[in-house]
This record gives sequence, C-alpha cells and structure tokens, in this order.
Amino acid sequence: MNLLELRNVTAGYTEDITILHDISIKVEEGSLVGLIGLNGAGKSTLMKTVYGLVVPRQGRVFLDGEDITGIAPHKLIERKVWYIPQESSLFPYLSVEDNLRVLGRRLKTDGKALAKSEITERIDTILDGFPALGPKRRQQAGDLSGGLQKMLEFAKALLARPRLCLIDEPTVGLAPKVAEEIYAWTVRFVENRTTVFLIDHNVRRVAQAADYLYVLSLGRITDEGPAREFQTDLHNQVRQWLGINL
Repeated sequence: MNLLELRNVTAGYTEDITILHDISIKVEEGSLVGLIGLNGAGKSTLMKTVYGLVVPRQGRVFLDGEDITGIAPHKLIERKVWYIPQESSLFPYLSVEDNLRVLGRRLKTDGKALAKSEITERIDTILDGFPALGPKRRQQAGDLSGGLQKMLEFAKALLARPRLCLIDEPTVGLAPKVAEEIYAWTVRFVENRTTVFLIDHNVRRVAQAADYLYVLSLGRITDEGPAREFQTDLHNQVRQWLGINL
C-alpha cells in the first residue's frame, strides 16, 4: 500500500520557471525510498512540494489516498508527517531539551495534547538513545557542532513519532563518521515503523540503505527501480543516468 504518492506533479517558484516536470513517485508504507540526483536537479524542491511549502501548478500529492496537495506544514504534522530539512529548523538560543519540549507541547494523540509527564518521558528516552547529545541537554542548540545539531533534528523527529518522515540532504557538510551515524538514525525510523522518503548526494549510501530508488535529472524522473539493482553496478549506472564521471 502506498503511503505517499505524487501524480504528474509540475512545480516551480515563479510562473515562468519550472523546476519539476510531470513527477510521479510512490512511497510504499513501511519502506525507505531514496531519491538521487545532481545538485540543481530539483530534489529539495520536490521535498518542499510534498510538505506544502511549494504548491504544484499541475498534479496532486496524496497521503494514504487522501489529497494533501498544498496543505500547510502544521496540518501535515497533525497527519503525522515530519520533515527534516537540509537547513536547521532549531531554535538556536533554546537548550537541547527546550527545543524538544517546545515541539512536545504541539504534539497530540487522538486529538489531545500530550501530558507534561509523557513529554518528559519521551524526551528522556530519546536523549538516552543519543549518548553524544544527552549530556548537552542544557546547552544552547546554536552552540552545538553541525553533527550534533543534525542529531537534534533527528531527535525531534523521533519525538514526533511520524508515520512518514521526509529527510532532505542530511549529510551535507558533515564528516564521514557523522554521516554514517545519520544513516544509522535513519534506519531507526524504519525500525520504529516510520516510512522514510530520503534524498541525499551520497549516491552509494542511499542505494545501500533504500528499498527503492528514483533518479531525478533536470527536474524529471529519468529512472527508478529496486535498490538492489542499483547496487549491482552503481558506478556505471550513475554515470549514465546522471551524466557524470565517477
């Protein structure tokens, strides 16, 4: 069953400039679907279109069969859709714990706000699962390293317990060791029954982690298939599909 589906989506930021052309994508519930492509291919625009930050000119976006095209992000949070953007979404002058607590106050279960005790319990459990982040719970988020800030972004997503998590270029500018940790956190989402739609410039790593892959080139889907097919001969396939020499 498809949890997320884009049908023939065309979108851009101005009327005379089109970034995405007739995009159709399916994300099966319980899966990790990856999208790969060069910088400027339109990957982040596609993610923002799913999350209601860009309204398509043509085509529709569906969540669990329901048309959610152009719905505001806060409404999508209520539908248990979470977005980890490439840019920071943290409150830099709040502590690690308070960044999580502010989010916790916005979350609902069965239409009711979470009790303070449940918010605290969730925060404690999540920080226990991030050994590098837990000891810095009183530190301002803006003072954290880039890797720890990204870790906090993932902690927020785990706190929200989404059905669908959209992850946009999570390893940009990070050391290889931290990037590997990020992929471990991404796997945690799937283990927690969260469906993941991931885009990243790390082509080989996305192919290793994903169940299914799409290739985006100049705003168009140019290829797709099970990730295992990409892993077989990734070097030659990516060179051909994306027009680059590896």
